[in-house]
Amino acid sequence: MVLLLASATGLIVANLYYAQPLVGPISQATGLSPGAAGLIVTLTQIGYCLGMLFVVPLGDLLENRRLIVTCLAATSAALLVAASTSNAGLFLAAALCIGLGSVAAQVVVPFASHLAPPHMRGQIVGKVVSGLLLGIMLARPVSSLVTDALNWHAIFVLSAIGTALLAVLLHYKLPRRQPVSSMRYGALLASLWQLLKSTPILRRRAAYQACMFGAFSLFWTTVPLVLARQFNLSQTGIAVFALAGVAGAVASPYAGRRADHGKSRSTTVMALAAALVAFGAPLLMEGGRVFELGLLVAASIVLDAGVSASLVTGQRAIFALGEDVRSRLNGLYMAIFFCGGAIGSSLGAWMYAHHGWHGVLLTGLAFPLAASLVYATEFLGKE
Repeated sequence: MVLLLASATGLIVANLYYAQPLVGPISQATGLSPGAAGLIVTLTQIGYCLGMLFVVPLGDLLENRRLIVTCLAATSAALLVAASTSNAGLFLAAALCIGLGSVAAQVVVPFASHLAPPHMRGQIVGKVVSGLLLGIMLARPVSSLVTDALNWHAIFVLSAIGTALLAVLLHYKLPRRQPVSSMRYGALLASLWQLLKSTPILRRRAAYQACMFGAFSLFWTTVPLVLARQFNLSQTGIAVFALAGVAGAVASPYAGRRADHGKSRSTTVMALAAALVAFGAPLLMEGGRVFELGLLVAASIVLDAGVSASLVTGQRAIFALGEDVRSRLNGLYMAIFFCGGAIGSSLGAWMYAHHGWHGVLLTGLAFPLAASLVYATEFLGKE
């Protein structure tokens, strides 16, 4: 069951990232300007954030299997719209809906936590999140390879078919889970603000991950442009580069085990340090073309490992707070940090268009620095 849930989250969340390495081809085909190209990724993430706030909390109210399958059906339809249009407005609207429906992945993650015994919750959530992160990381190279072989429309067609088939599989394989709750939807949404106000660990972990995911999104939105323009790599070359980042996903189960053993703070420090190194090293070190390309590969692995570790450590902490509010806590956590991702992706495209790669690296460095400042307040007794 853990393997099924991990694979499902990876396949679902990949829908958010197929467009990321295709910002150039899609913006050319739809007529978007270079400065507005970041909207292709940003609107998908905004849709995901909205889904976190208005759809994922339903996991504490509605039967979970039906909720997951319904979201997947909607995502499949939105992917077909994206595949069949070259109109900028229609594509961006479809991108928003793809993000909205793909929150099914974040109904699956608390589902896995419900199935896990408390002493293994971090490890099992880590394994499921590994699948999610592999989906994020593999989406880019798969998208690039399919586009190189066919065109950018093809990846959306294939994903629509795959998402529809996944909905059918999960309908038959997942057990039913009906939460015991007498709350109405309005009261459920109203409780989100109270949960955010009354849960310091949620605010703190969400702040860390918003900064980390902002750095992650900024890096992966702009690095395909750098690889194509400064290193003259094809879509296949960009895909091979992106495959290297997959190595960072191995940090998830390791971080989950450390969290289960009470080592969340030191794991957080390691994650923040990894992100600082990932942006600081390319800023400080210069060399030939091969050296700089190798340095970017290393930076992508280190950054992805840091983001993975921070994500799992945060989810382990909030899933320990209460079974009856787990979906709402996860929805808030993911919504806040995906807002950071949306800021990062939009800033990345703008900074690269106006200040080049050096400006992108400086901006990227600011995200983990901000998270480090928030982390320092733990020792000042401030929440």
